[in-house]
Amino acid sequence: MTTPRANRSRHRPMHVFAAALLLAVSGTGALAQKASDLSGLWQTETAGSSVRIARCGGGYCGVIAATAGAGLDAQNPDPALRSRKLVGVQIMQAGTPSGNGFEGSLYNPNDGKTYSGSVTPKGPDTIEVAGCVLSVLCKRQTWRRIR
Repeated sequence: MTTPRANRSRHRPMHVFAAALLLAVSGTGALAQKASDLSGLWQTETAGSSVRIARCGGGYCGVIAATAGAGLDAQNPDPALRSRKLVGVQIMQAGTPSGNGFEGSLYNPNDGKTYSGSVTPKGPDTIEVAGCVLSVLCKRQTWRRIR
């Protein structure tokens, strides 16, 4: 038994809508799977220290896990903090999703300044970390995942 032509055309928009909905839902899942988890231990570009990145809020935070040399926060603008150990100091707070990565602030213990910054995944084991002055002058580093 065949469906009359009038009934078939009435059901067609529903089939198109269902197919479009299925495509949209499956596409969203694919995008969610592509977003990599930045949590883990990362080696800085200069290999002078490692940073443990973990989820915090809607983004990520990073804490110094190991550093070479004396490992003191000697350049901190607060004289009371210049003798503290850098291990355990939070240097990254990137809680705002932006494009493929996250934006926030980065503390640079080499000069004791905090910059607006971003962290962007470049591959499963590579991220780009950028610290900027006036959102124009930026210094970028590529960090590699240790584990």
